[in-house]
Amino acid sequence: METSGGRRVGRPRAAQRPASGLEPRDELLAAAAELFTTRGYAATTTRAVAERAGMRQASMYHYVSGKEELLAALLESTVTPSLAYARELLADDVAPAEERLWRLCRTDVELLCGGPHNLGGLYLLPEVRIERFAGFHAVRAELKDAYRQLLAATEAGSRLGKGELELRTDLVFGLIEGVILVHRSDPERPVSAFAEATADAALRIAGA
Repeated sequence: METSGGRRVGRPRAAQRPASGLEPRDELLAAAAELFTTRGYAATTTRAVAERAGMRQASMYHYVSGKEELLAALLESTVTPSLAYARELLADDVAPAEERLWRLCRTDVELLCGGPHNLGGLYLLPEVRIERFAGFHAVRAELKDAYRQLLAATEAGSRLGKGELELRTDLVFGLIEGVILVHRSDPERPVSAFAEATADAALRIAGA
């Protein structure tokens, strides 16, 4: 039986499923996260993902359409929690903008660096530029705009012209996303301390 989108539904038989307690699709995402970040996206086959998740390759297609869907889901998972938090911070009309910007920077770094795999490194893949990943780019653009709004609301940001504001937003956002490379070179560094130091640096760039 197939869904209207063409994906099969039913009761696929798993090979030896790991006792992780995860749902099959989440198991596939976990396997893909590990393999994409250790072997590389291009070098990882759907068979390898399925086997790592403890199921047959044919069974995998009951849950996802293929590697691109897995990559898109993993990419979006790195930005959607930060965007949800950014929306909360934008709605907060009590806390100073400087404090809210600092909290967003810290939380974003903790998300990017706190997981078991360096998913932020997937941003650098050339495959991510294609239309299939438009959803990720849209969410990322909205998150970046939240940074811009918070920066503009700071005392220093309110004095900036449009061009200077955009430049500082680019620099702050670039710093936050760039921490994936710094953290990869020293993975034993405590994420909380790393996140706070990065947030401090971001506010200095913002002039706050």
